[in-house]
Amino acid sequence: MIHILVLEDDVKLNQIVCTYLNDSGFLAKGCLNAGEAYDEMYNSLYDLIISDIMMPETDGFEFARTIRQVNKSIPILFMSARDDLPSKQKGFRLGIDDYMVKPIELDELLLRVKALLRRANIETERKITAGNLVLDADAMSAEIDGAEVSLTTREFNIIYKLLSYPKKTFSRAQLMDEFWGVESDTSLRAVDVYVTKLRDKLSACDGFQIVTVRGLGYKAVLR
Repeated sequence: MIHILVLEDDVKLNQIVCTYLNDSGFLAKGCLNAGEAYDEMYNSLYDLIISDIMMPETDGFEFARTIRQVNKSIPILFMSARDDLPSKQKGFRLGIDDYMVKPIELDELLLRVKALLRRANIETERKITAGNLVLDADAMSAEIDGAEVSLTTREFNIIYKLLSYPKKTFSRAQLMDEFWGVESDTSLRAVDVYVTKLRDKLSACDGFQIVTVRGLGYKAVLR
């Protein structure tokens, strides 16, 4: 499932956008201020951010700047009542990927979201191919050279996440929070155990390798 964070202080618009995205096959979470959004991004992994420029406590420019400092690859879409060129220029200089002027058309928003996900190589058909490995998120299946590889749900989710963002490092804590839950008492070393199992089960795959980033976590590197 593709996770989208919607940061918008207009409660009604926030609900409308989240409902529309959820009905379109995504998993959208709404936040009314930057503090809530930072907490969400600490506890969960998101594939795309939709943010207003103006919001309580801070502005969208500062939020975008902060996100870009810690994550250079996640797509960011601004939606704002500001239609002036300087605001757009400032946003794009900070690293946002798209800009929509309110009032927005939901159908257009969906088109832009899908385009951003395509550019970020996050496929909405929920299939990933890496060399001779094919992962199908809808069927929760993995195949190497057409032969099925038996993966547990957690193993599948971990490798699917890593391959959705090649070269992006995920910390053990990030993977633990998403696939074990933030309330889990399990040691972070459990992530190492699962990665070891994945390396063994997918050893015949010629399209990527799971690389250990010392002191942090793991990333998938395509060959």
